[in-house]
Amino acid sequence: MISRFQFVDDHRDTYEVKRLCQVLDVNRSSYYKWLAGAEARAARQHHDQVLAEEIRAVHGESGGAYGSP
Repeated sequence: MISRFQFVDDHRDTYEVKRLCQVLDVNRSSYYKWLAGAEARAARQHHDQVLAEEIRAVHGESGGAYGSP
């Protein structure tokens, strides 16, 4: 599923941001705030991926056990 903000960002070269936001019923200020947070979202996604890999490694080292033996 694609967010409305991502849709605006993907089509802003073709249509005005103002018009896209009107059609999708989103505030332009919210779109620009979302756009400013792109770097933080990417960093969070990277950290989540690293953590998931660590969890898989620990789970594999325990022989796939879950919880206390």
